[in-house]
Amino acid sequence: MSTYGGYTRPSYGATGGEDGGGFVYGGSQGGSQAAGKGYIDETLRPVTIKQLIDAEQPYPDANFRIDGVEVTQVTLVGMVRAISPQTTNVTFRLDDGTGIIEVKQWLDADKHDDEAAKSAFALDQYVRVWGRLKSFNNKRHVGAHVIKPVADFNEVNYHLLESTYVHLFFSKGGDPTTAGGGGGGGGDDSMFVDGGYGAAGNGPNLNGASAKARKMFNFLQTAENGNEGVNIHAIAQGTGMTVPEAMNAAEELIQPGLIYTTVDDETFAILAY
Repeated sequence: MSTYGGYTRPSYGATGGEDGGGFVYGGSQGGSQAAGKGYIDETLRPVTIKQLIDAEQPYPDANFRIDGVEVTQVTLVGMVRAISPQTTNVTFRLDDGTGIIEVKQWLDADKHDDEAAKSAFALDQYVRVWGRLKSFNNKRHVGAHVIKPVADFNEVNYHLLESTYVHLFFSKGGDPTTAGGGGGGGGDDSMFVDGGYGAAGNGPNLNGASAKARKMFNFLQTAENGNEGVNIHAIAQGTGMTVPEAMNAAEELIQPGLIYTTVDDETFAILAY
């Protein structure tokens, strides 16, 4: 376990790096800093892809900063949109609903399981990545230490909630559960919103959402099923949509974390703000 002040981070069961870099300083990003830093300076922060895209880098080769806080290692969850096997690495394009970023998993010529690594994941499969944010030729990517498939979709929702928790901890100060207290976080949670729609500090932002997604969201807002959620068939009937239309609307709302599945994959509820 590691902590961010009052926030305690679970370990996720990840093991050390498999790419030769592991969880230590080294390589193009941290080589110049290796002498002055040790394991005690290492952190692992859950993030969205938009946070990685917007992260600040004070000068070349410096560690990136998110919410004004230096980050070394990050973990993210996203859907595999493209796979590009190379001689020395496999490049994945990951999409988490807030943005798209490349993730590079370097191959070890001395290991015999690299061919399996090249085909370990499928398109449109959710994966969790542990690694470092890097920049090469002014283009950002994540150098992956570990990539594992997501077996339970609840992990996707959990990751968004955990990323939000840490973001609020640093941007608003103190305990994120005491909304509005302290800090200088501002009104919108830009870790989600990227010219589209996502979670906002004072409630959901549906800008860019389709008419059917808005209709479904509004229906769920007035539903009386509470935390148990509403089944997709009841949603379709209540909104005048077909079940496939309702499922498409649900997928559109799930991506930015506006709704989540509850008792099964066909029952949905609004994420509380």
